[in-house]
Amino acid sequence: MYEAFNDIVLKVNDVLTSSVLLVALVGAGLWFSFKLGFIQVRGFGEGMRRTFGGLFKKKGEAGKDGMSSFQALATAIAAQVGTGNIAGAATAIAIGGPGAIFWMWISAFLGMATIFAEATMAQKYKKVAEDGTVTGGPVYYIRAAFTGTFGKVFAAIFAVLIIFALGFMGNAVQANSIAASWNTAFGVPKLAMGIVIAILALFVFTGGMKRIAKVTETIVPIMAAFYIIGALIVIFANVTAIPTAFKDIFVGAFNPAAITGGALGATIKLALTKGVARGLFSNEAGMGSTPHAHAVAKVNHPVEQGFVAMVGVFIDTFVILNLTALVIITTGSRASGKTGAELSQFAFSSVYGKFGEIFIAICMLFFAFSTIIGWYFFGEANIRYLFGSKAVKIYAVLVCVCVVFGSLQEVDLVWNMADCFNSMMVLPNVIGLFALSGMVKKVHDDYYNNFLPSQKKGA
Repeated sequence: MYEAFNDIVLKVNDVLTSSVLLVALVGAGLWFSFKLGFIQVRGFGEGMRRTFGGLFKKKGEAGKDGMSSFQALATAIAAQVGTGNIAGAATAIAIGGPGAIFWMWISAFLGMATIFAEATMAQKYKKVAEDGTVTGGPVYYIRAAFTGTFGKVFAAIFAVLIIFALGFMGNAVQANSIAASWNTAFGVPKLAMGIVIAILALFVFTGGMKRIAKVTETIVPIMAAFYIIGALIVIFANVTAIPTAFKDIFVGAFNPAAITGGALGATIKLALTKGVARGLFSNEAGMGSTPHAHAVAKVNHPVEQGFVAMVGVFIDTFVILNLTALVIITTGSRASGKTGAELSQFAFSSVYGKFGEIFIAICMLFFAFSTIIGWYFFGEANIRYLFGSKAVKIYAVLVCVCVVFGSLQEVDLVWNMADCFNSMMVLPNVIGLFALSGMVKKVHDDYYNNFLPSQKKGA
């Protein structure tokens, strides 16, 4: 019975990830890129200014009334930059070859337009409860796109899917990654690590939006800097291999057999599908997760947070995930036969030796724990939507139970169902965005035609 159900879940997930989601997510990226005049290019400078301007100035306190723009981005990046940045690129390279990285770049470029639309609509339709608590996300803009019973049911379906995909099963996966890596590097028992993670997580959860914002705005820059420096050391230790690495990426994107020596299965389709799929699921553009963070940002116009959201995709894919790819390719580790996090660990160990395992364990702790916080926050917004604020404490405890459970052992069905729910929640989100594409354009035009000129006059 278990095996039969697991096989069904695998087949459903395979259909979703190999065709339906690629068409939906790439289609959304292309649609919003052209509809908004390639906003990911025109608005990129403004996004960087707002992001890094927020990094080096007083950030302000988060509370029920929301977060600063930078805190919202940090919470979004906390969720985006997870174990997928260590394992995702490795899996894509192992299966699709170096050319898969090129298609990751394409997916991220298109995804920047999609996430602009997500963040803008999340800001447009965010809600303020009677107690002053600000919340928002796809459930609210789905309800705006489809009125009546259909809208309510469609939004509820999304809410249930994201709670299970990220809040429960997804966080079990993240906890398992931490426990496994620390067991390998330091011999820490998995159960003990799971309990420690759960206690730390519960401490953050019970502090509400203010504590979540404080933790993410502190931990995200530290974890990014730690990984960037560690990866650059490995890459520059193999500096002569960098030109060949980029050649392999570009050639492998269109002629994989030239890189793999004609190995069986080396096709453009394989490189494209693995690259696009891993890229999209790493940066989460179009999945409907990060809009929950961007919805609560304190900005003067919805488009302002749309600019910032694009930078999150850029950091996730073009910086963090790209570094993982270059570490693997420049060290020649893709020929090891390993895949996933094990391949990344092998690549770092080629320069760091035993410290490579320790380095990955520390990165896993930063990446996965920050993702647990982000995914909890996204799930909480949907718990509030479905059941009200009284259910939040119960949800927090259940998430911590999943964290402990996930750290013990890898249960295939749980992992596969997490992927399946993760895939299914994309569909109501993207359909809602397509239905609101006219509103996205209207809000975009209002920013450039009305809000921006008035700001310049005021200055």
